[in-house]
Amino acid sequence: MIQITMKKDLNTIQSLNQKVDLVMDGTSFLGMGNYGKLMIGDKAFEFYNDRNKRDYIQIPWEEVDYVIASVMFKGHWIPRIAIQTKRNGIYTFAAKHPKQLLRAIRPYVPADHMVRSLTFFQVLKRNFSHLFKKKGNKNG
Repeated sequence: MIQITMKKDLNTIQSLNQKVDLVMDGTSFLGMGNYGKLMIGDKAFEFYNDRNKRDYIQIPWEEVDYVIASVMFKGHWIPRIAIQTKRNGIYTFAAKHPKQLLRAIRPYVPADHMVRSLTFFQVLKRNFSHLFKKKGNKNG
């Protein structure tokens, strides 16, 4: 279960992780960009907002389907990563050191579920090929 909550009592916020592997500055793009801390641990991927401590995202590793990295300039720059969950959609984050973040995620997500996103030209090519593709005859 993914928790995106706004709770009234600050004392009820608890991390899902027993052991923390990495904590770094990051941005969540859920709605407006929110600055905060990204936390990678043994049980979950977590984001805690700097300004509003009641605003946080917790994604358990069992719920993560894919980790999608937006890679530019042949891997020299990774502007953002996205976490696609099994039931609740895609959450996008940016990190201060994205390669370090992806290395910390690697032990918890299978290698075939860590993928690169499509480039701008791959998206254009796919859309043009679908646009000019002949439609099959429904009557046989």
